[in-house]
Amino acid sequence: MEYDNSAVRRQDRLLEKSEALHLLREGEYGVLSFCDGNQAYGIPVDYAWDGNTSIFIHCAPEGRKLRILEKNPRVSFCVVGPTRVISRLFTTEYESVVAQGTAFRTKTDEEKRFGLELIIDKYSPHDRAIGQKYLEKSFQRTAMIRMDIETLSGKCKKMK
Repeated sequence: MEYDNSAVRRQDRLLEKSEALHLLREGEYGVLSFCDGNQAYGIPVDYAWDGNTSIFIHCAPEGRKLRILEKNPRVSFCVVGPTRVISRLFTTEYESVVAQGTAFRTKTDEEKRFGLELIIDKYSPHDRAIGQKYLEKSFQRTAMIRMDIETLSGKCKKMK
């Protein structure tokens, strides 16, 4: 995964790599965006980052996301951190990361289980035992998408 902010127009608003990785790890949700022929499609999703180069997203075993990925696996993924509107200045403080890469349905049960366990660890770390039971009960009704990140960039606006 390459951290590349060269395409960011406002070079004065770059997010340091360590901050971008923190946001990717800790973000509450992300928006996964696809190109479905001539139509763009973005959907907010829960996710977990593996700490390396992949993002895992759970979904139903059939549906629009999976149909699109079969035709075009190129995707974009955006996470927006805390924001604060500053009304009197007509601006907003923010931080965000955008990942570009390729996504596909996981190929093995082991990889699907790994992704689901990452999601349990992220969203329900204090309820891991219950989460494991839920994972077993829902395993066959769940699909897992793995996005392999090729590039990541980060941007922010912080008021002084």
